[in-house]
Amino acid sequence: MTKVGLLGLGAYVPERVMTNDEWAEYVDTSHEWIVSRTGIERRRIAAEDQTTVDLAVEAARSAMADADVSPADIDEIIVATDTPEVFLPDTAAFLQDRLGVGQVPCYDLAGSGCAGFVLALDVARSRVIANDGRVLVVGVELLTRLLNWHDRNTCVLFGDAAGAAVVGRGEDVVEIVGTLAGTDGSKSDILALEAGGTRLPFSEEIAAKGLHKDLVMHGREVFREAVSHMTECSLQVLEEAGLTIDDVDLVVPHQANLRILNAVGNRLGVPAEKVYINVQEYGNTGSASVPLALWEAREKGRISIGDLVLLCAFGAGFHWSAMLLRF
Repeated sequence: MTKVGLLGLGAYVPERVMTNDEWAEYVDTSHEWIVSRTGIERRRIAAEDQTTVDLAVEAARSAMADADVSPADIDEIIVATDTPEVFLPDTAAFLQDRLGVGQVPCYDLAGSGCAGFVLALDVARSRVIANDGRVLVVGVELLTRLLNWHDRNTCVLFGDAAGAAVVGRGEDVVEIVGTLAGTDGSKSDILALEAGGTRLPFSEEIAAKGLHKDLVMHGREVFREAVSHMTECSLQVLEEAGLTIDDVDLVVPHQANLRILNAVGNRLGVPAEKVYINVQEYGNTGSASVPLALWEAREKGRISIGDLVLLCAFGAGFHWSAMLLRF
């Protein structure tokens, strides 16, 4: 049997760069305050006329070009996002139309926060094993459009971006060596956007209070859960593959903040140079975080043929995921 893995990678970030100093126009903060707590120095902000699918299209085309495939070669589309184009239908439907892909299955994987892309890659892998074909996976977020720009605890953390991969069979693919995922629903309240569903339907009152942009984030608990689960699932996926952390050439974690990244690296016992970090440039881009970092690491020559790369992520839910890739 031929290997199942990534045929191509792509990414897209908006042109506008927003520095930390600019946030002082909206909240009581400073460059020093943000960097000391998050490591973030700047982020990308989508243009006013850009929507989620605009970002997704650019990343998808980048990945398809890298894989040397046309829209006619795509057999399925999965979009991981928590900032959809509209409430209904899913963003994948708009992406399918914009790309000119045939009438193939398309769907969103939503609600899993920043773990979404790695989870979507796992789903794509299983679909390729079951049905062959090629699956386009996109992680995209336009988070700055849907958050409260006057809540300094959350607004300074995020940026807009998209990343993508084409998953399929081949001898020269970036092989998916192992995957692992988990969820602890009892922790769903520590990271959530609660307004807009059936529990708290959108209304004029909700809008007036700004609850539809009120991201709940219990920072200390999120930190503990993120570090614990990203470390544990990383070690477990290695164990199940018959490998150890010493076999890993590069760790590409979800870029939440620098403190979490450093803590995960320390818990795994890997030197700093083996952990790829770009949170300083883009902030937390949600489901786009891992594919953007993976694509950039490859483009910058941080990944060589034969390298074993470990992806790990966490997100609302409370979800976590890990994946091993052999380049």
